[in-house]
Amino acid sequence: MPDAAETTITALGAGGDGMVSLPGGETCFVPRALPGERVLVGPATRRAGALHARLEAVLSPSPARRDPPCPHFTEGCGGCALQHWAPEAQAAWKRERLREALSRAGYPDAVVAETVTTPPGRRRRADFALRRSPGQALVGFHESGSGAVLDLAQCLVLDPRLVALIDPLRDLLRRLPALRKEGSAVVNLLDTGPDLLLRTDGALSPPERVVLAAFAQRAGIPRIAWARKDGPVEIAVQLGPATIALSGVEVAPAPGAFLQASPEGEAAIIAAVLAGLPARLAGRRRIADLHAGLGTLSIPLAAQGRVAAFEGEATAVAALATAAARAGVKVTATRRDLVRQPLTVAELSAFAAVVLDPPYAGAAEQVPLIARSTVPAVVYVSCSPSALSRDARAFAQAGWTLEAATPIDQFVHSAQLEAVIAFRRGGRR
Repeated sequence: MPDAAETTITALGAGGDGMVSLPGGETCFVPRALPGERVLVGPATRRAGALHARLEAVLSPSPARRDPPCPHFTEGCGGCALQHWAPEAQAAWKRERLREALSRAGYPDAVVAETVTTPPGRRRRADFALRRSPGQALVGFHESGSGAVLDLAQCLVLDPRLVALIDPLRDLLRRLPALRKEGSAVVNLLDTGPDLLLRTDGALSPPERVVLAAFAQRAGIPRIAWARKDGPVEIAVQLGPATIALSGVEVAPAPGAFLQASPEGEAAIIAAVLAGLPARLAGRRRIADLHAGLGTLSIPLAAQGRVAAFEGEATAVAALATAAARAGVKVTATRRDLVRQPLTVAELSAFAAVVLDPPYAGAAEQVPLIARSTVPAVVYVSCSPSALSRDARAFAQAGWTLEAATPIDQFVHSAQLEAVIAFRRGGRR
C-alpha cells in the first residue's frame, strides 16, 4: 500500500488496530479503524516489522462506532485503543479472542462465558510517563505508536483520586531538578491513600526531599519512594502506613507493587478462581498458588484449604507472609523463581489443586510439569491470550478437560484481556 487508498477493514488485531489483507498476503494495521468499515488510509510504513497505515477518513462507519468520550483519545493518547467502539462490541470481541485462543490450544468446543466488564473510572494503578521540556513538565501516557508523552488533563478509566494527582504532580516536577529529561511515576491507590514511586534521571538532593515531604503532606500521600532510573528503590517520605485490604486481610505492599487493576476486576478474578476449584478437594486439601504476588488469590483460597504460595519477588513474599501470620490465615509464602526453578512433578503431587497467575509471558517452564503431574485440578489466570494458547496446549495434549472459561475485561477500552480457565484431569466432574 505505497499510496493513499480506499480499503475495507476485515478484522481487529491483537492490539486493537484494524487489519487489511494486502494482495501479496501481508497484513497492514490501521489504528482506530473497525471491522467492516470502508476507510481511506495513508501510505503504509513499516514499523517493528509490520506495516502500519494512518486512518485518513472513515467512508462507511461501523454501526458499532461511537464518539470517543475522552478528548485525549483523538489526540493520540496510547492509554486506550478502543474508545471509538461500543462497549458491547468490545466485550463480544474479547470473548471471541479467548475462544480462538483456546481453539488453537486444542479446545475447539470450549464453552466461554460472557465477558465480565469492569466499570470505567475504577483503575487504581497508573504508570505515568514524565518528561521535562523547556519551561514545563509533562505528566501523562505515551502517544500511540510513539515515545512522545501526551500531557493529561483528564482520564476516564483512572479512579478520580488518581486523576486529581496529575496537576499537583506536574507542579511538583517543575520544582524538582532531579527530573532532568524523563522519568516515571507509578501510583497505587491503597486504602491509606495514593502510594507514589517516583523514578527520575537525576539524583534527589536533600532540599528536594524536603519539597517531596511538603508535597506528600498537601496531597495526602502517606509514602513516596524514589529511585534513579532502574536503580534501587528507597523511601524518600513516610508520613504513615501504606496498606491495602486483600479479601479482608491488611497487606503492606512495597512501593510500585503489582495490584489487580481495579477492585471489581480483582473480585471477578477471585470469584472465577473459586468457582473453578473442585467442589471437594482431595486428600489433605492443599492448594498451590503459583506466582502468588501479594496474596490476592492465596488469601481467599485459604478458606478452601491450606495454601502454599510461591512467588519470586522477595518484597511480595515478605508482605504476604507477614499479613498471613498477623491475620492467622492458612498461607505459607515461599520465595521461588518459577521460571528458573519450577515445581517438579514430584512436588506437585502433594496438592489437590494448583492455581497459577503467571506474568504476561505465561508459564512455559511450569505448565508442562503440571500437565504431567497427578494434580487433579488446575485454575489458570491469564493476561495474554497468546501465552494462554501456548500453555493450554500442554493440558490438551495430556488429555485434560477444560471445564470453564471466563473472560474478564478490567482494562476497559484497551485490547488487553484477562481470563480464568479451569482444567480437570480426565473427564468432567
